[in-house]
Amino acid sequence: QMAEPFLYDTGRRSQYGCLGHEVEIEHIKAYVCRPSFFTDRAVIVVHDIFGWMFPDIRYIVDLIAGHGYITICPDFFKGTDPWKTTDHWGDFADWMKAHDPMKVDKEADVVLKYLKEQCGAKKIGVVGFSWGGMAVHHLMLKNPQLTAGVSLYGRIIRDSEERYNLLNPTFFIFGEKDHTISYDQV
Repeated sequence: QMAEPFLYDTGRRSQYGCLGHEVEIEHIKAYVCRPSFFTDRAVIVVHDIFGWMFPDIRYIVDLIAGHGYITICPDFFKGTDPWKTTDHWGDFADWMKAHDPMKVDKEADVVLKYLKEQCGAKKIGVVGFSWGGMAVHHLMLKNPQLTAGVSLYGRIIRDSEERYNLLNPTFFIFGEKDHTISYDQV
């Protein structure tokens, strides 16, 4: 049986009233928040295992938009169920197989097209948390359209010789005492 991969205090912002709105872009839904003034800079937020509707991730989207970026969090799970705090950790490995953070390219392309064509974005970065941090590492290895990336607490892609061949600046943030990503892996 798999131990809890991490501890996460959910629900702190469960009453958070969002500032943005939901949109549908091709085959995916997304949460978007814009600053009060025009900008050609955008940030894609890649959610963690709790998905794009989780109040904490929407708070982050609104926070980044408040700093002057068009900010969007697409549903990288494409309508499938996110992980729930009531799910059993023994099922986590199977859940991850169905929610592979290395299979986000199609959705990223759809969102990039939307940001460029519908929002006028010229410089686009990406930030992701945990599951999303792994997706950011993957995207920064594959997609030159992303001008910068930030991976927070995302496990590093270890099974690829190309894992160091980042196309643009990428900032990895880890916790020194993180029990899922050991210090020697960093």
